[in-house]
Amino acid sequence: MPLRAKKRAKAGYMISAVAELYKLHPQTLRLYERVGLLKPSRSQGNTRLYTDSDLERLEVILTLARDMGVNLAGIEIILNMREKMIEMERQMSEFAQVVQQELSRVAASYAQEKPSRNAIVRATPRIVR
Repeated sequence: MPLRAKKRAKAGYMISAVAELYKLHPQTLRLYERVGLLKPSRSQGNTRLYTDSDLERLEVILTLARDMGVNLAGIEIILNMREKMIEMERQMSEFAQVVQQELSRVAASYAQEKPSRNAIVRATPRIVR
């Protein structure tokens, strides 16, 4: 991860700024945290700090709630399934990479074998009477 991205991910937005930005009451953000939809980090003074990834997750939550009318229980299920799908995609990508490496290895070892084994030999047809 580039250094700039690490710094940006650690930057935190206070609850009042996030509430104003998304036109929410701070209690709504506290509710989302209480039910486990959001998990903001805390400062040394115990102030909630929302990272860029928290805000991305909040945008998904708000889209589901405001635009699609999904309740909190449904949002939780959707977010959990979304996380599982992302993890499955990562695992499938890793598996595909391993298969590709193995195919490349087998192809390379096959190409290094003696040419006589790979040669095509002409055979004369048999005549059956």
